[in-house]
Amino acid sequence: MPVSAFLNDIPRPAWIAVMVLAFIWHWPIGLAVLAYLIGSRRLGRCGPGRWYNTNQQQGPWQAPWGQKPWGNWCGGNTQAPRPSGNKAFDDYRAETLRRLEDEQKEFVEYLERLRQAKDKAEFDQFMAERRRPAPPPMDPN
Repeated sequence: MPVSAFLNDIPRPAWIAVMVLAFIWHWPIGLAVLAYLIGSRRLGRCGPGRWYNTNQQQGPWQAPWGQKPWGNWCGGNTQAPRPSGNKAFDDYRAETLRRLEDEQKEFVEYLERLRQAKDKAEFDQFMAERRRPAPPPMDPN
């Protein structure tokens, strides 16, 4: 397992505990841990995440239904919206939210395919340049 994957699997409360212990043990190490946490956005609103705002990496601390056992650290509402009392509106809202989630998933998949296509094109260009024979050296005579 790469180091970055291991660090991403550590939950936020553990990072906070490590930072506090590092400050107690030796304050420069505590500052280094704090700088790492801020720089990697682990102390931000919603943790590291992806740039397109999805949670593709689920750590072992996460419950199977997607909620964290220690609560919602992002500050948002993790529960379904309360019913308004109007069945037609509640059905419309549920369908609209489902459709938006599907569109977001499709868009994320599109961005991933686009990134992979760009990576492949760059790699193919690199390989083509590498296979091209070097020009013969110029003779100064």
